[in-house]
Amino acid sequence: MPKNVIVAQAGGPTPVINSSVRGVIETLQEFPETFGKIYAAWHGIEGVLKEELLDISAQDPEEIALFRYTPAAGSIGTCRYKLKKGQEEDFQRIIDVMKAHDVGYFFYTGGNDSMDTANKVSTLAREQGLELVAVGVPKTIDNDVGDTEFRLIDHTPGYGSVARYWMGAVQNANEENQGSSPADPVLVLQAMGRKIGYIPAAARLADPKREMPLQIYMAEAGVTAEQMRDNVNDQLKKDGRCIVVVSEGFEVGDIGETRDGFGHVQYSASKTTVAQQVVTMLNEHGLAARGAARGQVPGTDQRDTCAYASIVDLDEAHKVGQQAALLAQAGEDGYMATILRTPGRIYNVTYDKVPLDKVANSERTFPEQWLAPSKIDVTDDFIRYAQPLVGEDWPSVPLVNGRQRFARLKPIFAEKKLPAYELQALRA
Repeated sequence: MPKNVIVAQAGGPTPVINSSVRGVIETLQEFPETFGKIYAAWHGIEGVLKEELLDISAQDPEEIALFRYTPAAGSIGTCRYKLKKGQEEDFQRIIDVMKAHDVGYFFYTGGNDSMDTANKVSTLAREQGLELVAVGVPKTIDNDVGDTEFRLIDHTPGYGSVARYWMGAVQNANEENQGSSPADPVLVLQAMGRKIGYIPAAARLADPKREMPLQIYMAEAGVTAEQMRDNVNDQLKKDGRCIVVVSEGFEVGDIGETRDGFGHVQYSASKTTVAQQVVTMLNEHGLAARGAARGQVPGTDQRDTCAYASIVDLDEAHKVGQQAALLAQAGEDGYMATILRTPGRIYNVTYDKVPLDKVANSERTFPEQWLAPSKIDVTDDFIRYAQPLVGEDWPSVPLVNGRQRFARLKPIFAEKKLPAYELQALRA
């Protein structure tokens, strides 16, 4: 008999996350003999715990197709609720909900923490004798899932689109800086990525021939704020202007940080920003050119803007979702679908699987060999790695009366069968 399905996602959204969800859903629907009702947990694992299961099987196929161009996580929601050791009631509640709704398949889309959740659910189900196939679907703009040898996964869906965003943002910033440099010679832009430098590194894609006065500061490069100040002034003496792209995790002192449910610093929710600290430092110590430094802090738009999405990223996100569904159809429990680059000069990928416990809580750092000797640039090897991911065309986002047409699901939820539940970690 077919078993029902729960699809969920967690962590920060991306421009292509829904393309993966679409890949899962539409592939599952090709195997009605294996998969029964498809539910989406409303706001990730929190939706499972609260028994808030959105009925995907009751939705119009046209709306699911629109997932391709619907960014972020508004369609089925996401969360940052971490399942920690000792939360035995939470773990038991997950099993109880799945049993109550005859769930035999669980898909979790997310980054390293989400793969940890999927792995825990898979392990718990086996321990309790529940026939459940749990499969992870990779997602993160930070590109920090996996290993530095790129053997587990070459890149995560979401990164290519954010890299494309930064390629465009720096091109635009260069026009601003070039035009206004007599008054504003320094423009400081802050990139997401916490302490991992793949996102700020993508700024170099805007200028692969290194014609702009561009400096890139990644947290792991080990450059100090004082060295940054000297570097910027050296650039001003040479070119009269400078564009600084700085990681949100770059060390500049106390920013009044806040943290999310996974324990990660929420830089955009902290009391001040790294970019503002850098701007203040540069202006207070004086610039080697007249005028002042200015700051620009792109926020969550870099992870929720579909117009900047990479076509390559959209396609690969969809296909890795399909791969996850095929793994489940084959009974492959405890794996994450993965993307691997084939050797050779022509970019091509294959889709495979990797054990969840290999990627759970992983944190792939930016390879040291991709840092330029100056520590404020990246090498051509990084450019060759990242360039194919951004694609060569704009996505064809559907418009109605000039407004983007995103997927809109009907609020049809499965009937609750269990008593109401309060999340264990949120109890007073």
